[in-house]
Amino acid sequence: MTSPLKAHYPYYLGNKPVEANQDLEVTDKYTGEVVTRVALADVDAIDRAIGMAADAAAPMAALKPYQRRDVLEHCTDRFRERADELAEILTIEAGKPVKDSRGEVTRLIETFRMAAGEAERLYGEVMPLAVAERAANYQGQWKRVPIGPCSFISPFNFPLNLTAHKIAPAIAAGCPFVLKPASLTPIGALMIGEVLAECDLPEGAFSILPARRDGARLFSEDDRLKLLSFTGSAEVGWKLKANAGKKPVVLELGGNAAVVFEDGDMDDAVDRIMTGGFYQSGQSCISVQRVLIRQDHYDTMRDKLVSAAKELTSGNPEDDNTFIGPIISDKEADRIMDWIEEGRDRGASVLCGGERTGNTITATVLENVPVDIDLYREEVFGPVILLEPYDQFDDAIARVNDSRYGLQAGVFTRDIYKAHQAWDDLHVGGVIINDVPSWRVDHMPYGGVKDSGLGREGLRFSIEDMTEIRLMVLRTP
Repeated sequence: MTSPLKAHYPYYLGNKPVEANQDLEVTDKYTGEVVTRVALADVDAIDRAIGMAADAAAPMAALKPYQRRDVLEHCTDRFRERADELAEILTIEAGKPVKDSRGEVTRLIETFRMAAGEAERLYGEVMPLAVAERAANYQGQWKRVPIGPCSFISPFNFPLNLTAHKIAPAIAAGCPFVLKPASLTPIGALMIGEVLAECDLPEGAFSILPARRDGARLFSEDDRLKLLSFTGSAEVGWKLKANAGKKPVVLELGGNAAVVFEDGDMDDAVDRIMTGGFYQSGQSCISVQRVLIRQDHYDTMRDKLVSAAKELTSGNPEDDNTFIGPIISDKEADRIMDWIEEGRDRGASVLCGGERTGNTITATVLENVPVDIDLYREEVFGPVILLEPYDQFDDAIARVNDSRYGLQAGVFTRDIYKAHQAWDDLHVGGVIINDVPSWRVDHMPYGGVKDSGLGREGLRFSIEDMTEIRLMVLRTP
């Protein structure tokens, strides 16, 4: 098959492609071969991009809703036209099985399409102020205005869709932006830049700049930027927040997602857990990691889960039959295998999987995992699920909450009272009833609590973060 990749990709500075003297190598995550290079931005380029974004703040804010909508609709149309190309490139640079890549391209398109609608719905309110005699001759109204230049840092695991969740609402809100894509997977963001460059946006409206971490501090620290939105690890995210100064910060960080199986259709739950635990090799912050099963269902459910996991095909992500592709890097594959081995050493039983070929790890199911080791307490970010029985529903809720993370959780139950109890008592950003925590539609409020982050994404909710309320009070003499 002919590669859809170019030999080299420029970065985008002030809406325009720029070649640079420094390159970043991008590898095929399955073969490990260098397949292309992208231009690498230095500190001077980042500084210039921020200055251009600051200059673009007023003309971006002046764009009418129909103009913002038209830009987003153009992107939507172009992504549809280039869907096959986008999916092929995503499979190469991220190692994502091609079926998952096609799904991510679909979500990219949906995210921009929904943002186009939201661009027309930046409403305000008329607010009665005459609530006391002193305010009898006053009336108020407020509207939302763009916050100004935004800084975005996106992760490797969803190079298209998680980038879209920053760019699309910024355009809908009328905010210029600078974006640093993940160095492991920069091409998806640069292809979005290719399409944005076709649009009639004010000069400096966007810059997409692959950069090394040691040169990227301006993305968080520069006071010309009025919002920082970061998706990635908790350790990095909280450090960025500490250095961000006065600007608001939105953090979408890690997870340690759990499923509770209380009752319901067992075969359906097994099918959903296979998807939630092992799709795109478990490299998702809402990937199923812990599976809590009511004691009287445990043996049957365990056997079904192990049998289903053994059927999952791992290998070349370009093969339509592949369910589990490679881990993003040698370093991360080493870490996952080390954690599995530590679990074995501490008495955990590996019921299936735990085998590695290259950077591909087979679907792994364990039980009796000690609760004080990384495999249980931290985010595996790999194709690994841990099984444990429980007796009482209250105990299951408490175990799910016994984590420093709190992104989403899934609960399988036909009992409406238990569904509401889970919604009330689980310390997470989202509770998914009769499905896995890995489920998401791109306009819903998505985000976590505790070490899983601050704020919510989802078009309307991101736009709220990227805008400010401006009040006008009118006195009638």
